[in-house]
Amino acid sequence: MFVPVNISAQTDFGVFWKRFKNAVLINDQAAVAGLTRFPLKMPFGVRSVTTKSELLKGYDSIVNMEANAKRCFNATQPRHEGDGYAIYCTFKQLPESSENRPIRYFFGQSETGWRFEGLDNINE
Repeated sequence: MFVPVNISAQTDFGVFWKRFKNAVLINDQAAVAGLTRFPLKMPFGVRSVTTKSELLKGYDSIVNMEANAKRCFNATQPRHEGDGYAIYCTFKQLPESSENRPIRYFFGQSETGWRFEGLDNINE
């Protein structure tokens, strides 16, 4: 059966961001994994996440490694960077209002649309 592709969902970052953010907020790990490009790039010294099953198995320790993704995504907007977008978060132990926001979640466009591509601690 042919399923029409929603071109807007593939090319519009705002549509992707809403889906991704909502998946994180409701802890829909399968949806987050489905919106991820593998291998998922990780901070310096941390091995890349190479498969969907690997992301699902270690979801919380990956997505919330140094930041509280739910809290950050609910309070912060992504910004355009080069060909993609990024959102900068504070460390878990700091209030979300902190100016110290070194945890970077980044997103890029693939042949199938926007995807979560990795996270990084820009201080490392």
